[in-house]
Amino acid sequence: MSHIPPFACDALLPDPYGAHEAPIYQTSTFTFESSAEAAALFAGERAGFVYTRIGNPTVARWEQRVAALEAGVGETAHALAFATGMGAIAAAILGVASAGDHVVAMEPVYGGTDELLRNVLPRFGIRVTITAPGDLVSLTQAAVEPDTRIVYIETPGNPTLDIVDIRRAADIARAGGALLYVDNSFATPVLQRPLALGADVVLHSSTKYLGGHGTVTGGVVVAKDAELVGGRIADMRKLLGAAPSPFDAWLLIQGVKTLELRVRKATATAGDLATMLAGHDMVEWVRWPGLESDPGHLIARRQMSGFGAMIAFGIRGGADAGATFMDALTVCKRAVSLGCTDTLIEHPASMTHAHVTPAAREQAGIADNLIRISVGLESVEELERDLLGALAAAARVVELAVG
Repeated sequence: MSHIPPFACDALLPDPYGAHEAPIYQTSTFTFESSAEAAALFAGERAGFVYTRIGNPTVARWEQRVAALEAGVGETAHALAFATGMGAIAAAILGVASAGDHVVAMEPVYGGTDELLRNVLPRFGIRVTITAPGDLVSLTQAAVEPDTRIVYIETPGNPTLDIVDIRRAADIARAGGALLYVDNSFATPVLQRPLALGADVVLHSSTKYLGGHGTVTGGVVVAKDAELVGGRIADMRKLLGAAPSPFDAWLLIQGVKTLELRVRKATATAGDLATMLAGHDMVEWVRWPGLESDPGHLIARRQMSGFGAMIAFGIRGGADAGATFMDALTVCKRAVSLGCTDTLIEHPASMTHAHVTPAAREQAGIADNLIRISVGLESVEELERDLLGALAAAARVVELAVG
């Protein structure tokens, strides 16, 4: 069944009653004035909505918001919303790559993406090459292999905060005749616009910063090419049933209104916390792109307008000290996910990346002592007291073990 992509229905989006807030079209299906109208809609001859799995006015409003954010002033982009971030990632890849094709990715990537690349795509005859963090030589070599369709990166990377030069990655992908996919969930369009740097497709887990309140799951695919988003990728969403509900889309519309305020505030706090952690005896290393000592600092300065609210650091003292640190926290919430108003903290090796093999985690630079913090909107003083108290508790464990 052919259809008009949701983003082509702009003329239908204004509310006939002039509602200030986007209405929730909580309906599964839509009626037609006549059989001729139905035929025209299903043939794709006129814009409209026929079934919410294919398109919905509330979802379309959400897609327009994200597309405008990623496109930037004076530019045009097109977005397609999904029920989850992994739904967006899977559909974006499966909509372009087929059996016999080749996909290249650079570590690190989100644990679910890693599992999709390593364990799922090969079952469907898609060859996958995963290169080490920052290894642009291997990325270049892999990208020119026959039938390479996609080069996939995250920047900043999850959970290590590695930075990839998007312009260079775009040149590498283009030289191999492939598309560059960039997961922009950590930076958000507030801090980084990959399309302006040469990326073909931008991906988000809108569960994270775009929604911002931990109340909804979602994903989105954004591209300048309307046919790319509205063709095979849209077909994947339709046929795999990965469309978001109208209510989820409405929640995301509300959340994104405060996106810049939240991201800027949390980023400022993250800078203070990263500096504090970098000077603490219980901390082996800190990754935050804003630190001048960070390996990705110079690239981040070129392609980002801020360094983000995610911090990764390595705690001293082994598993016991790490567990003590995590358990001693009272303000930071022990939870996966990120981008919420609350500060969330997790241990990737035993949580988000637990299903990734130790060898693969090592290749991705995910150390066993890595702690990941998603800084929220609490005061910097409150968060510093919490982290310092937990680090002091961990230090006592180390002292007892030594003594």
